[in-house]
Amino acid sequence: MSSRIAIDQMLKINQLIVKKNTGKPAEMAVKLDCSLTTLFTYIAMMRKMGAPIQYNKFKQTYYYEEEGSFVIGFVPK
Repeated sequence: MSSRIAIDQMLKINQLIVKKNTGKPAEMAVKLDCSLTTLFTYIAMMRKMGAPIQYNKFKQTYYYEEEGSFVIGFVPK
């Protein structure tokens, strides 16, 4: 897995979470065109980077425990 692909996928995951459009893990993996294992790897990486990602079994969607967004990259002052 290249770093660029991983970054792009994590940004897509963020977009789906913010839009409240992740669906079940299997559905989300299809949206990202990746395996479930790869999806779980990306989510674990995002969590290690501080993203407070949780899964709501009742609503069957991922969400952030607090308001915010996942950003990767340089932000000039």
